[in-house]
Amino acid sequence: VCDNYASIIRGISAYEVVTVIANEDSLSLAKSLCGAHIEYLVIPHNDAWCRDNGPTFLVNNQGERSAVNWNFNAWGEKYLPYDLDNQVAPSILDHFHISRFDSTIVLEGGSIHVDGEGTLLTTKECLLNPNRNPSLTQEEIEAELKERLNISSIIWLEQGLFGDETDGHVDNVACFAKPGTILLQTCSDPNDPNYEISQQHLNVLSQSIDAAGRSIEIIEIPQPPARYYEGERLTLSYLNFYFVNNGIILPVFGEDAAQADQVAIDILSKVFPTRKITPINTSALITEGGNIHCITQQMPNSLLPQ
Repeated sequence: VCDNYASIIRGISAYEVVTVIANEDSLSLAKSLCGAHIEYLVIPHNDAWCRDNGPTFLVNNQGERSAVNWNFNAWGEKYLPYDLDNQVAPSILDHFHISRFDSTIVLEGGSIHVDGEGTLLTTKECLLNPNRNPSLTQEEIEAELKERLNISSIIWLEQGLFGDETDGHVDNVACFAKPGTILLQTCSDPNDPNYEISQQHLNVLSQSIDAAGRSIEIIEIPQPPARYYEGERLTLSYLNFYFVNNGIILPVFGEDAAQADQVAIDILSKVFPTRKITPINTSALITEGGNIHCITQQMPNSLLPQ
C-alpha cells in the first residue's frame, strides 16, 4: 500500500507541486519512497484520507483563497479514534496561512462534487445518513452547503456503489466533466447489485437541471469487473481519479480488468482531449477502502500577485 501511495505521489508530482502529510513516525519512510523533491508536512493524524478530513478550498472573484473546515467523524464513527483527523484541515490551513470558514456539519470531501457554476452533486445515502448529522433535516443540510460553497442547486443521487463503506460517496459514481456534463460509472449486468443503482442514477440525472438551467449530458463509463478482498467486494471506480494541471491521474486495476481499464482510458481521452491520462494500478490501495481521489486534496494557487 505504501508503494502504491508513492507511485501516485510521483505521478502527480510530474504535473504539480505535492505536499505529503505524514505522522512523525512515518516521515522517514515517506521520504525514502517518494523522494526529496516532495514537500513533507508533519501533522498528527489517525487515518490517511485527505479528501475526507482535509479542507475544501475556495477562491473568490478577487482571486483570494480560503477554505471550509468541515467536521469529520470517520464516516459515521466507523473507525476510532478520529480526534486527530478532525484537526487535520485546520492544521493544513494554519500552515499555509489560509483563512477558513468553520462549518457546523459533519461532511467528507469525497461526498460532494461541484461544477464551479452553482451546482453540487451528492448522494442521499451519505449526506442524509443519521450517522453524520442526525438532528438536521435535508433542508438544513442544503442551507449549510449553499452558504459555505456558494451553490444554488443540488442534484441528489439516491446512493453510491454497492458495499461502499463510506455510505455512498459520490466520487465513486459520478463527477462533472464540465458544467452541464456528468461522467457516470454504470453497470450493464442485471445480476450485479450496481446495475439497479446505476439505473437509478441515469433516471435522476436524465431529469435534472443544473443551476444555469441546463439539462445534464451524461457520459457513461462501464465499471471494472468485480473484485474481492478478504471475502468483501472492493469499491472499484474509474471516477475516483484526480485532476492535475493538464492531466488526469487515473486508477486502473489490471489483470481481469485490463480491457475495462482501456475502455475507461479511451473514453476519458475523448472527453478531455487536452489532458494527458496517466494510469496507475491501484489494486493495493483499494484494499484499504479508497483510491486516488480519496487520498488527495487539490489546493488552488492564489490568483493574487505574489
